[in-house]
Amino acid sequence: MIKLIASDMDGTLLNDQMQVPTANIEAIQKAQAQGIEFITATGRGMSHAKISLDEANIHVPMILLNGAHVVNAKRETIFTIPIGKKKTFEVMDMLEDAGLYYEIFTAEHVYSSNQPMRIEFFSEHILGKVPGMSKKMAIAASSRHLSLTPITFVKDIRQTLIDKKEEVLKIIAFDKDGPEQLKEVTGKLEKMGDLAIAASELTNIEINHVNAQKGIALKQFAEERGFTSDQVMALGDNFNDVSMLTYAGTSFAMGNAAPAIKKIANNVTDTNEENGVAKAIDRILSE
Repeated sequence: MIKLIASDMDGTLLNDQMQVPTANIEAIQKAQAQGIEFITATGRGMSHAKISLDEANIHVPMILLNGAHVVNAKRETIFTIPIGKKKTFEVMDMLEDAGLYYEIFTAEHVYSSNQPMRIEFFSEHILGKVPGMSKKMAIAASSRHLSLTPITFVKDIRQTLIDKKEEVLKIIAFDKDGPEQLKEVTGKLEKMGDLAIAASELTNIEINHVNAQKGIALKQFAEERGFTSDQVMALGDNFNDVSMLTYAGTSFAMGNAAPAIKKIANNVTDTNEENGVAKAIDRILSE
């Protein structure tokens, strides 16, 4: 019997408008009414993740930043797994040498040193999700999104981290030309050791400490409640979901998931635009 459901957010729990559909909200409530716990597992940080969840009035524990930060339903920190300052600066050096735009996540902030580049990348993301939208409209939408998403723009990220004494939990790097450039950088990062490198889109790589993975965090969360992997269900759509999909006894890939993810999961549900999360939960509840 399933006692814990873990869901990715982007491309899974959320639709392409970055909202939790009503059907998903109702399915979560139905599961909770039957005593099943629900937890989100996302690459987002707290400030970004809570926007969509608050709009849906969903208050549950969260695995954040791919497992580097875990909070309870009151959003109090349970644990964090930082990359480490020295390693962080080495990664930043490598990304800058490759000419990649990146952002730095701590428990409190998301740091960037290039606002125009941030808008450019998000507008490209929107264009890919909404066919027919003009570039001008995408840039306008990106600017509105930035006004809602707390990102702190600073001139010198390294000095800011030193001054504020904040631990880095995740680094995300983007390349609009996609996997080829990122593949080369990924190879170099892997040689550094003690890093987990995944992706939530074809145009990014997400870098965490090797022990900061969704599956590891989900396992710890479940075991603290006395649940076995067979009592856990996970849903996801991309490569940063692999560790939790392989851990959970029952796993669902979204209909919009990458083909490789569909092979890893033991079930496939509908897309995030077709309320795939709700349909997967309803299926489990009916068994």
